[in-house]
Amino acid sequence: MTRVDCHQHVWPAALVDGLRRRTRAPHLVGDVLHLAGEPPYVVDPAVLTPSVRDDVDLALVSLSSPLGIETLPPVEAAPLLDAWHGLAADLGAGHGLWAAVNLVEPDLEDLRATLAGDQVHGLQVPATALLDPAGLERLAPVLAVVEDAGLPVLVHPGPAPTPPGAAGAGDVPGWWPALTSYPAQQASAWFAWHLAGRALLPDLRIAFVALAGLAPLHHERLVARGGTFGAVDRHVYYETSSYGPRAIDAMVRVVGVDAVVHGSDLPYAAPSSTSGPGMGEALSHALLTANPHHLMNGGSR
Repeated sequence: MTRVDCHQHVWPAALVDGLRRRTRAPHLVGDVLHLAGEPPYVVDPAVLTPSVRDDVDLALVSLSSPLGIETLPPVEAAPLLDAWHGLAADLGAGHGLWAAVNLVEPDLEDLRATLAGDQVHGLQVPATALLDPAGLERLAPVLAVVEDAGLPVLVHPGPAPTPPGAAGAGDVPGWWPALTSYPAQQASAWFAWHLAGRALLPDLRIAFVALAGLAPLHHERLVARGGTFGAVDRHVYYETSSYGPRAIDAMVRVVGVDAVVHGSDLPYAAPSSTSGPGMGEALSHALLTANPHHLMNGGSR
């Protein structure tokens, strides 16, 4: 069976050109990316090619949702999203694509057509679109299109908020959003899903990047504060990017081994071992092969 990396990043040339033509965030000045809520970032040349694979059989590449393209005004988002989806024609064997959609005025018919593409494996949405049950309810018509197509959804961190005060984003280290805003977004999105998602979308398969900000590990606090953890949802998955054996072990103890899928976040994160997190052959097979197969295709386990 295929070994899968569920989470890599590539910026096609047309997307780079579109970002360079912009004069406000998100935009590129040369190779320096400017976002409202993050320090200026020199783009890694590796993100400009779909050749970074980490020796897996299938690498699923996704749009960098912290750019905020999905929530730009439609007239601004359209050429950038077209550039992203145009990458599908250039992807060779061993690559697949997470689709993206404008969330200000989503075109559901266009989304249906995009999801029917041979190399499209599902839809990525920014966690900022479902930070609470009301946001999830607004997003539900978009997610229902994916559910009807029998494909999964990947929840990825969205734009970091603009830092308060005049000092701005440059006064924090480059890793700051990845350790503060991103996990908080993922956790909020997971709690929104935990509270309201399954009632809205009974058959949707959904995966949360970065182990959902470790939200399930707070199950004891959830119950202590009056919530309910309940049974593990067999259609919810947790992608591992930037986490190693300790966090993965803790997550498996709460949600079970069948719920965790391998993701590297290449080239933003250091390449992970192709043999998995070093926790035994059986777990590596689950994370890289068996569990991604069920995330993408559904069916019984």
